[in-house]
Amino acid sequence: MSALSLAPRALYEEVAELLRQRIFKRELEPGSWIDELKIAEEYGISRTPLREALKVLAAEGLVTMKVRRGAYVTEVSDKDLADVYHLLALLESDAAGVVAQRASDTELAELKALHADLEAALPDRDRFFAVNERFHMRVLEIADNRWREQMVADLRKVMKLNRHNSLFKTGRIDESLAEHRAIMAALLARNAALTQQRMHEHFQNGLEAAA
Repeated sequence: MSALSLAPRALYEEVAELLRQRIFKRELEPGSWIDELKIAEEYGISRTPLREALKVLAAEGLVTMKVRRGAYVTEVSDKDLADVYHLLALLESDAAGVVAQRASDTELAELKALHADLEAALPDRDRFFAVNERFHMRVLEIADNRWREQMVADLRKVMKLNRHNSLFKTGRIDESLAEHRAIMAALLARNAALTQQRMHEHFQNGLEAAA
């Protein structure tokens, strides 16, 4: 691989994104040691920006730094997964309730269009995953709390480390889609309490399927 360019962002950020995608694609497996010399050589960079990139990924929870042993891709335990889902359920259900109350008609129409894209995504599972995440993150953006949005973004990165992603389970995508229909119906009815309940149930069911 040729040396990376500095534009349009700092080199360590570019390296962090490349490593992040390799982790999500399982090219770097959970629990595996990150060979800094090898990766620096592959990318044609020094170890300084690589180490800065690893610090970014460590802050996101994707990488674990071990004293005198280097960096490892984080392994997610059953407790970690349950804790992440618990927090996502709280944060995203709260955001969904805010959206049901405060979103403009245009914003609700945008969510409705994203939901239609989700319905049309199958049988392309990768596309379904991408649209699903866009829908959830758009709900957070409309709810307009940047601290909650950042927390959820980081938690979702950790969730992607799970080897047994709930959406890989047989029938789970159909169940998830039905749950999204219920969330969307509650949003369009502007029923904040029901929207919160439906979103919370969505994450509870996701955890059960991932366990």
